[in-house]
Amino acid sequence: MRRLSTLAVICLLSGCAMPGGGGGEIGRKYVVFFTRGSAEIDAPGRAVISEAAAVAMRHPGTSLVVAGYAAAHGNLSVDETISASRADAVAAALRADGVSAARITEHARAPANENPAVAARRVEIGFNGS
Repeated sequence: MRRLSTLAVICLLSGCAMPGGGGGEIGRKYVVFFTRGSAEIDAPGRAVISEAAAVAMRHPGTSLVVAGYAAAHGNLSVDETISASRADAVAAALRADGVSAARITEHARAPANENPAVAARRVEIGFNGS
C-alpha cells in the first residue's frame, strides 16, 4: 500500500492518471510504474491501462503514444531493452482491452539519469488527435 500511496503523491504533483482518479481527459498522461528491472504489469498499473483504454474507446479519432522509460544503470543495452519491454507490455495490454494496434505508437526512451527509485521506471500513455 505504501508504494501506491507514494505513486499517488507523485501523480498528483505531475498530473498523471491513477486508478480511479477520474478525469479521463485525453490531454492527460496515463502513467504505469514498474519495479526495478521488470516489465511486469502489477494491479495498479493494470488499472491505469484499463482507464486509458476506456478513454481511447470513447475517443476513436485519437491515436495513442506509449513511451517506455528506464534508468541508466551502467549497461545501456539492458536498460534500453527494459524500456522497450515495458512499452511493449503496456501496448499489448491496451490491445487486449480493445484498442486497435493501428492507433498505438510505441517508443523506447533512452536510459536517463532520472530518479531510478520511481520516475525512470515508467511507461507514459498519451493521446494525439481529437
